Amino acid sequence: MYAVVEIAGQQFKVAKDQKVFVHRLATEEGTSVSFDNVLLIGNGSEVTVGAPAIDGAQIGAKVLKHLQGNKVIVFKKKRRKGYRVKNGHRQALTEILIESIVASGATKAKAEKAAPKKEAAPKVEKTEAPKAAKKSAAKADDLTKIEGAGPKAAEALVNAGLDTFAKIAEATPEQLSTVLTEASSRLSHIVTETWPKQAALAAEGKWDELKELQDKLDGGVEK
Repeated sequence: MYAVVEIAGQQFKVAKDQKVFVHRLATEEGTSVSFDNVLLIGNGSEVTVGAPAIDGAQIGAKVLKHLQGNKVIVFKKKRRKGYRVKNGHRQALTEILIESIVASGATKAKAEKAAPKKEAAPKVEKTEAPKAAKKSAAKADDLTKIEGAGPKAAEALVNAGLDTFAKIAEATPEQLSTVLTEASSRLSHIVTETWPKQAALAAEGKWDELKELQDKLDGGVEK
């Protein structure tokens, strides 16, 4: 039996006892996790396709270890401009072991998405009209100054009410990961381990100290 499942924004074809490397999951090593976004299950000549996911299907796995992938060099150059920039990146990964494939009978209440249950993100009152939301977003801090936080991640944080460096500094990495995962599965792989620490320095205006910290980071993770 095999299955096609979405994990942390990526699709994988998996089978029992198979080891898979996925984007970093916000859970501890040795923890059991499960994924209910199963797109396809094959059992011999029988193939079940979801629309888009199969109701009641679930993949059980165990987190073996967290690691970083091979370094990728990104080099940019502009002709006759004297512009050359070279950066390195190592993707934060998690190795998991597929323990079970359940074709039916699992419920979403039992299934976990990319990580075990976490503390709920701070509750924030939502504005009634979209126009009001845009006005509050305009007053938000530039959250993209946090290493690892791109425009989409910053937008998700602002929409969740975490629109200033001070608010992010008070949140936990687990709460920030929950906000990103609920906003989009494509953001669930982002590592937020150092975001509160970076935000605290930015909130206090300690930009030199923030730069020193970010020089030691690799993909938002301390080397």
